[in-house]
Amino acid sequence: MKKLYLDVHALETVPPSCVNRDDTGSPKSAIYGGKVRSRVSSQAWKKAIRENFKKIFREEDLGLRTKKIVEMVQKDISKLDASIDNEKAEKMAIKALENAGLKIKNVESGTDALMFMSRKQSEELARLIIVGEKDKKAFKKALKEHPSFDMALFGRMVASDAELNYDACCQVSHAISTHEVQTEYDYFTAVDDLDTNTAASSHIGMNEFNSSTLYRYATIDLTELYKSVGLEVPKVAEGFVKAFVQSMPTGKENSYANRVLPCLVYVTIRSDLPLNLVGAFENAVQSNAGYEEESIRRLEKQAKNMYGLLADQPVRSFVTCTHDINGILGENEPLSKLLSDVGVAVQQLLEDEVA
Repeated sequence: MKKLYLDVHALETVPPSCVNRDDTGSPKSAIYGGKVRSRVSSQAWKKAIRENFKKIFREEDLGLRTKKIVEMVQKDISKLDASIDNEKAEKMAIKALENAGLKIKNVESGTDALMFMSRKQSEELARLIIVGEKDKKAFKKALKEHPSFDMALFGRMVASDAELNYDACCQVSHAISTHEVQTEYDYFTAVDDLDTNTAASSHIGMNEFNSSTLYRYATIDLTELYKSVGLEVPKVAEGFVKAFVQSMPTGKENSYANRVLPCLVYVTIRSDLPLNLVGAFENAVQSNAGYEEESIRRLEKQAKNMYGLLADQPVRSFVTCTHDINGILGENEPLSKLLSDVGVAVQQLLEDEVA
């Protein structure tokens, strides 16, 4: 099959917030183009995307990253055969996982590292141990097949057995601000509601925060995703774009109520290579009247300069923008239509390749 890539770009202005902080409590940052930028790590946003998947996909289509995999299989054993008591089900779960090649040292604490396992994999392991399967290859096959959508996208690494690894079909960049950012400080105090004898504060503290217009980017190798989820690719691609747009890391959310949506979403399907357009902001945007308008113009210019000179034109492109755009990125359409169009386009292109 010919390679196909789904690229998702977004510009998103986040108000005063600290959605992703370092070990000192400061908002994460990065130097790009010689200027300090606000940064939200890819790990933080991938977690937010996975949480958003729960609103989009069925529970059985998603996996769990946990050390409590014995508990997962144990519960499935009990569901499949209610006559098996909990103690026996636990022993059977351990045996099933060990047959699959995993090391279970302590049931209480679970595995040494987080294990990404789909619900279908857990159910199949439970079924095999209940029917008395003796072939360990069958257990390993069960743990290798039936990946969940999020496992196929974000991959799985099993240090004890590389055969159980899944290469990620999706890459997510660190979001960075299109402009220079300075950290600000929020000095706060708290009083004791039951201490009426003094006006002094019972607690004094300092929070760090910033606000910025972020450029976000992710890409999916649709060809590799097809190998894992088959004809479900259009649904997964459409759901991923929706989750990417609607997600937000939850750091300090109760203190800042910073839930916003992008001002621009730009999706392309490419056949040459994935293409991050962050170079549009290597020269930090400078403005006294907000950063969104100029950031959109920069992104349009970068796309125009890259296409045809260094990279191919996208096979298909879709754009949703709350500002006026000049058509370089495509025809502006509501997000609901963009999502539907992405799913249809992916299905058509894959059908052409499979045929």
